Amino acid sequence: MPDLGHYEMTVLLAWGGTLLALAGLIGQTLWRASEVRRALEAQEARGQSDRGTEKVGGNG
Repeated sequence: MPDLGHYEMTVLLAWGGTLLALAGLIGQTLWRASEVRRALEAQEARGQSDRGTEKVGGNG
């Protein structure tokens, strides 16, 4: 690690904050993706169970 002099603590805190924010964004993205995947699977399951009762060409 290079000698940062008086700015060492500032730089290290900035790096730490950046890594923490990045980890939070990745975690939130993965959590949201799993929620969306579950919702989509539930929607598809409902759609397939309703598919047998659906009218074909129901224009009126």
